[in-house]
Amino acid sequence: HSGQSFQTPPFHLSNMAAETVHLWLRSEVKPFEHRVGLDPAACAELISAGFKISVEKFADRCVPDDEYADAGCTVVDEGSWPTAPADAIIFGLKELPESDEPLKHRHLFFGHCFKNQGGWKELLGRFAAGGGELMDLEFLTNDHGQRVAAFGFMAGFTGAAVGLMQWCHAQINNGGALPAITPFKNEAEMTTEIKAQLAAAIAASGNPPSVIIMGALGRCGRGAQSLCRKVGLPDSTIVCWDMEETKGGGPFPALLTNEVFINCIYLSKPIPPFLTTEMLAQPGRKLSVLVDVSCDTTNPHNPLPFCNVSTTFDKPTFDVVAGEKVLSCVTIDHLPTLLPLESSQHFARDLLPTIMLLKIGAGVPVWERAHKLFVDKSAEAAAQSV
Repeated sequence: HSGQSFQTPPFHLSNMAAETVHLWLRSEVKPFEHRVGLDPAACAELISAGFKISVEKFADRCVPDDEYADAGCTVVDEGSWPTAPADAIIFGLKELPESDEPLKHRHLFFGHCFKNQGGWKELLGRFAAGGGELMDLEFLTNDHGQRVAAFGFMAGFTGAAVGLMQWCHAQINNGGALPAITPFKNEAEMTTEIKAQLAAAIAASGNPPSVIIMGALGRCGRGAQSLCRKVGLPDSTIVCWDMEETKGGGPFPALLTNEVFINCIYLSKPIPPFLTTEMLAQPGRKLSVLVDVSCDTTNPHNPLPFCNVSTTFDKPTFDVVAGEKVLSCVTIDHLPTLLPLESSQHFARDLLPTIMLLKIGAGVPVWERAHKLFVDKSAEAAAQSV
């Protein structure tokens, strides 16, 4: 895409106000992804407000297709979004299918490309080639710079769950990696299962694990705290770090003195590493499980440089071998799909007011900010691709 000049899409916000807004809920291609950005209840509200909504068939979605039909949506073929009408806004959560095809629509999803992650220039080049636009869900913010909707709480909650499941598995089986995990029907089923695992693991090891949560006061960190308490860990074993504890900058040797480390830091600028491979090799390390909820594995400023590959639900951990003890790392980048229905419902509730604003057209700050970010990053990508 070298030398591609970026042009503002012809169907920008100012052209939308007088027309019906057409949302196209696409199927997901990411393995094990069961969440959806809008549940049927949210769709019904949007349709009542004059929106048109098409929903692709998708057997793995946590909500059956017929519930969308009952809400007034038009059910269409799976993966048919490339042939959707030009004015449709294609709405998904995770990445698009691998392709070099130009993208002509406006897309709403987590693009993971505005912080210069791996493949960012190629993805933005596809939009430049087709005249489309990425409105990134991660960067929809209110006037105070806060995200209007995020899976952060559920990411922390489910990340802590997987971390404790790995710790329990290793205590009960004298080591080894957690086998494949599948979504839970609801939070109660998850916490009941982990309570049982913890009881068996504590019987085997003698003590509950000490869990340290970095970024403990943010949405994600509060989710991790919530899970730890709901499965019965005493407060004395839950160590909460946030800005105050980390203001001196890394590395942080104290992280090695806890069994489980849950990283909930949202990375927005370069920071020194929290841990290094050399630190992991030190004798006496207690740390045996690391959950990198933030999971910026391809970010050039990743503060956990050894967490450079992503894991998946069929193989949740990878081992870092350093010193006398293996460190089991969880780097799943869509943890909330372990509780897909509750995660989707919470996200849809938070996002709905911002989606409603699409019918106003131009001048809506949240959408104007998203558009400007896309334009700026596209220009940066084009300049670097020449």
